[in-house]
Amino acid sequence: MKFRYLGNSGLKISEIAYGNWLTHGSQVEADVATACVRQALEEGITTFDTADVYANTKAEAVLGEALANERRESLEIFTKVYWPTGPAGPNDSGLSRKHIMESINGSLKRLGTDYVDLYQAHRYDTETPLEETMQAFADVVRSGKALYIGVSEWTAEQLRAGHALAQDLGIQLISSQPQYSMLWRVIESEVVPTSRELGVSQIVWSPIAQGILTGKYKPGQAPPEGSRATDEKGGADMIGRWMTDDVLGRVQKLEPIAAEAGLTMAQLAVAWVLQNDNVAAAIIGASRPEQVTDNVRAGGVELDASQLAAIDEALGDAVISDPAMTAKSAPSRRPS
Repeated sequence: MKFRYLGNSGLKISEIAYGNWLTHGSQVEADVATACVRQALEEGITTFDTADVYANTKAEAVLGEALANERRESLEIFTKVYWPTGPAGPNDSGLSRKHIMESINGSLKRLGTDYVDLYQAHRYDTETPLEETMQAFADVVRSGKALYIGVSEWTAEQLRAGHALAQDLGIQLISSQPQYSMLWRVIESEVVPTSRELGVSQIVWSPIAQGILTGKYKPGQAPPEGSRATDEKGGADMIGRWMTDDVLGRVQKLEPIAAEAGLTMAQLAVAWVLQNDNVAAAIIGASRPEQVTDNVRAGGVELDASQLAAIDEALGDAVISDPAMTAKSAPSRRPS
């Protein structure tokens, strides 16, 4: 396993991080989830990403139990705050001081730890003054409940404003967690250049495009039984944008490129995002331990210019690059 610095900080994280967004507490049983975490540790992964909203707090609890006997100092544990948890009362979402302070305490209890290494704003809150949000984050850091601050799916403008306030408050905003893959490149033209300027790294989610880039979905064929595209708990909604014959047909053209590189298609997809020097880690998920082992093999792979060009040619106009999609994919009002 290789390690990269997270932003302009001294914190190193594993370039393959383990996340439990759509699996722990929802799609897979706790014993399988624990086996996946154990396999991640066996493969050298030290960085674990979750959020309070995943499986409505259950994912944090499952991760905490799976890591309970590990040396805390040898791990980097990340979580997030924004989306509704609990009974969805008027203050059960967003980035108000009240919600942040209550949420960090709940997350720490479920994770079974005194602090998280990174506490992230899961989206931008248009209804709370940014000054209030950043002051609350600063107090979380000063209380020792988080070491660093990050954001997720913020635009370049929002990131710049948050980073400036963090500097004024004497805390480090060092990361951005966007969706990023061969098919979804909306961060490249604005978020990444701004992040480089500010000393912020990307921790990217869905590098395999919710499984599309594994090649298991074939044009003109029904999705495999038990796959994410058949999951009515949320997976099918997320993957729907890619389930067209045109996109699936283009993805099949990646198979010979992966084979030439000695990689599976999933490994090629993870390796591709790691070629971006602003990416500190690619978050992988798993519903079986062997998936962890397979994806970890993407670490340390270097793709040459001809391979990168072949990927671009294969995917063509199936790639989404519009930077406006970051703002469009975020809620305009706080959810309730």
